[in-house]
Amino acid sequence: MERKIGVLFVCTGNICRSPTAEGVLRHQAKLAGLQDRLLIDSAGTHGYHIGDPPDKRSIAAARRRGIDLSSLRARRFIRQDFEKFDYVLALDRGHFDLLRADCPKSHVARLSLFLSHLGENLHDVPDPYYGGSKDFEHALDLIERGCAALLAYIRREHFPDHG
Repeated sequence: MERKIGVLFVCTGNICRSPTAEGVLRHQAKLAGLQDRLLIDSAGTHGYHIGDPPDKRSIAAARRRGIDLSSLRARRFIRQDFEKFDYVLALDRGHFDLLRADCPKSHVARLSLFLSHLGENLHDVPDPYYGGSKDFEHALDLIERGCAALLAYIRREHFPDHG
């Protein structure tokens, strides 16, 4: 059996941005016929919400776009994730700095800022937690664009024969 390519999204509590990115990439991978070739997960830099579902506003925003986040549960990032996942994607520069401080030198190439895959001058997906529905929609817009660019990159790098 072919090894799956691992993709891990990381934000603070793993209830808004990173589970949204996980759900969006799963959805896009399924549409592209790549869902069985990818291992997609999310985690938080902090353990505030371990075992909790995503924020209800994240679930609602994603649902309006045909993406179901309701089965996802928050977990905390662990150092072994650097070994398990080919891509560890920080949703903002604060997460990136925290992850980089703990990243083994042998795995530093696996760590990147999620929006860097857009090739634009964007760095952070703003945290919608303290905002309203427009903030969740804006975060989801950025995440959908970022996931499309990331999936295109993964396809080129790992599955050039696929579509």
